[in-house]
Amino acid sequence: MTDADTGSTTASGADWHAWQESWDRQQEWYMPDREDRFRIMLDMVEALAGPAPRVLDLACGTGTITARLLARFPDATSTGVDLDPALLAIAEGTFAGDERVGLVTADLKDPDWPARLPHRSYDAVLTATALHWLHSEPLTALYGQIAGLVRDGGVFMNADHMIDEATPRINAAERAQRHARMDEARKGGALDWAEWWQVAGRDPVLAAPTARRFEIYGEHADGDMPSATWHARVLREQGFGEARPVWCSPSDTLVLAVK
Repeated sequence: MTDADTGSTTASGADWHAWQESWDRQQEWYMPDREDRFRIMLDMVEALAGPAPRVLDLACGTGTITARLLARFPDATSTGVDLDPALLAIAEGTFAGDERVGLVTADLKDPDWPARLPHRSYDAVLTATALHWLHSEPLTALYGQIAGLVRDGGVFMNADHMIDEATPRINAAERAQRHARMDEARKGGALDWAEWWQVAGRDPVLAAPTARRFEIYGEHADGDMPSATWHARVLREQGFGEARPVWCSPSDTLVLAVK
C-alpha cells in the first residue's frame, strides 16, 4: 500500500484527502451503489429545501454527506455531529478553515445532544449508513428529537440498511450475491472495515483517536435494521407529516420525511 492509499502523514500533517478517499473505497466495498443514494438525497434536498440549505449532517463520520452537499450547493451550510474521535479528526482536517462547516462532538443516545448544536432548527437533517447502530427504542426517541429540529416544511432523510423480514428468500439471494461480489473485490485489494481501522490505528496522527473510538464503541455492535415501512411509520408517529422511500437497492433504502 502506498502513502496515498493509507493517508499517512506528510511534513504538514495528515493527508486528509487521501483519508477521505480511503474511507470512501472501504465503504463502497460494502455498498457499490453508495453514490446513487447521495445523488438522490441531494436531489430531494434541492426540491424541498432549495439550493442554499442549512443542513445537519447526523452521525457525520468523515463528513461524506457534507462534502457532497457543498460541492453541489456552494451556498449551503452544514453542522456535522458525531461521537467517533477518529472520523471526526478526518472531518476536522478536511474542512479546516471552511466557515460553512461546523463540527460537534455528541452522543446521539444522550437525550441532551441537541443542546450542543449551534442552531435550533435546520432545513434538512441527513444521515447515511449510521443509525442501524441503534436499537428500535432509542431510534424511535431519536426520530422524535429530529422532528423537533427540522423546520416546518423541512426534510429528514435516512439512507441505511433496512431489511424486510417478510421476504427471507429474496434477502438470502441478495446477501449471497452481494458477498460473492465483495469477495471478488477483495482480490483487487479492497479493505474491509476491520482492516481499514487497523491502518488508521498505525497512523501517527490517527492512532490516538482510533484507540479512543474503540474504547467508546468496541469492535462493532449493530443495533436493529427494521424495514423501510417501519421507519416511515415511526417518523410519521414522531411528528413528520409525510414519509416514504424515495430510493432503494436490494438491501438499502433512502427514506424521506417532510415536517
